[in-house]
Amino acid sequence: MRVHRARRLLVRGAAAAALVALVAWAAPASAHVTITPSTTAAGAFAVLEVSVGHGCDGSPTTEITIRMPPEITSVTPARNALWDVEKEIETLDPPAADAHGNEIDERVASVTYTARTPLPDGYRDTFGLAVQLPEDEGATLVFPTVQTCEEGESAWIEVPADGQDADELELPAPSFVITAAGETAHGTATEEASTEHDDGDDQGDDAGDDAGDDVGAWTIAALVLGVLGVVLGGAALAGQRRRT
Repeated sequence: MRVHRARRLLVRGAAAAALVALVAWAAPASAHVTITPSTTAAGAFAVLEVSVGHGCDGSPTTEITIRMPPEITSVTPARNALWDVEKEIETLDPPAADAHGNEIDERVASVTYTARTPLPDGYRDTFGLAVQLPEDEGATLVFPTVQTCEEGESAWIEVPADGQDADELELPAPSFVITAAGETAHGTATEEASTEHDDGDDQGDDAGDDAGDDVGAWTIAALVLGVLGVVLGGAALAGQRRRT
């Protein structure tokens, strides 16, 4: 009986510690508004997934406005059953040329999603934007995003200065870097480094590698706990047989 009780306490303690560590590890990954491109290749057609994972200091989200960088002249937003969507059009003076060389005199400056029912804090939602990326390899595309809530707002518009670490920003603007034609995005689900405030391709790759390492670490921890449980269970069974 004592062995069983000790084993239960040990397993519960280990599980609780693992849960606390997991929450602490996962929390930063959902702390910011993020943007994940299906590709970052220059000139490619891409679907950008903007993700919102929390409210404004606990207040439900009512509206998300995503401003387009000047390098993008055409945007097709995806509809969302729980949100109304509207495009803001601005006039270009002088006119600009699109990716096909055609002259255009207006473009989508921003896309606003308004919640039909406020998104509660602690729940996430995503918004899709279809665009054609510019041919400017190495350029950083920044998407300033304003999150309006029932109480207050969070303006995700900060951009790191030259030499500044993007992780130092409190409200970083979602961004990513254009790569060579034919390349695809790696690690751009910016947990915070490569999509929401990506500073470069190396940040995206490092983020992906770190995520893989973390997953591997948790897998090993789970296996160790499982083996520990088997050993304790075997010891308890052997003790019980000796008593009987």
